[in-house]
Amino acid sequence: MERNSTVWKNLIDEHPICTGWKQEAEGAIYHLASILFVVGFMGGSGFFGLLYVFSLLGLGFFCTAVWAWVDICAADIFSWHFVLFIICFMQFVHIAYQVRSITFAQEFQLMYSSIFQPLGTPVPVFRTIALSSEVVTLEKEHCYAMQGKTSIDRLSLLVSGRIRVTVDGEFLHYIFPFQFLDSPEWDSLRPTEEGTFQVTLTAETDCRYVSWRRKKLYLLFAQYRYISRLFSVLIGSDIADKLYALNDRVYIGGRYHYDIRLPNFYQLAGSEKPRSPLLGHFRNIRQHCDK
Repeated sequence: MERNSTVWKNLIDEHPICTGWKQEAEGAIYHLASILFVVGFMGGSGFFGLLYVFSLLGLGFFCTAVWAWVDICAADIFSWHFVLFIICFMQFVHIAYQVRSITFAQEFQLMYSSIFQPLGTPVPVFRTIALSSEVVTLEKEHCYAMQGKTSIDRLSLLVSGRIRVTVDGEFLHYIFPFQFLDSPEWDSLRPTEEGTFQVTLTAETDCRYVSWRRKKLYLLFAQYRYISRLFSVLIGSDIADKLYALNDRVYIGGRYHYDIRLPNFYQLAGSEKPRSPLLGHFRNIRQHCDK
């Protein structure tokens, strides 16, 4: 106990606390290093944010190493800061190599910047998603799927062009770029189930879309839980957009317009036989959404 009190007395009571301040300021190199540290710690996340942080911190450590060598001639301070500079430099090179090695085709670049990047999806994760897909061209007036004939064995996202959706020859809605072509059909089936399209999807212009095979995508979901949740959010949002696209076209009984957001709408629609294929398809999508 006495020994501890002696150490405390030497550290606090008898230690000189800046009895004489240094009159001259440190050199410009020291202040430049401090500025680089302040600006460097303002970097964000992601690959480019890490490049920003490690580049400025590396320069800051290099400046302090030079300051320790030239101005104060302290070997220990120089050694520590030079080692930290080397570490930052190695991290910068490693991250720059990762960013450089990840390149995408134009369709995937557009898809990432429009859909996945706003959700904060890391580039390596998107690379895994992209490698599991293929880019397909669909010519004008060619069908992506035919009602009652085409099996549901893939999930596709439109990148360019416009798709017309019809049922029994009656127009339902359009599918525009960065919308899924078959999200209701995909969501209506379990992984072990099979089914066919209840609508016809026809290209109104030359289209290009990114497609994932059903089995391959489910294997990806099983391996990466984050990707599974990401697609669940995207598919659910896409189905909701399609429901609202149909909202202005749904009428029941005496041509009254019902909002699909009303909780009693589905019960009203189920009390009578659908008056048109449009209403029948709407009910199918609503059931998929309720799942």
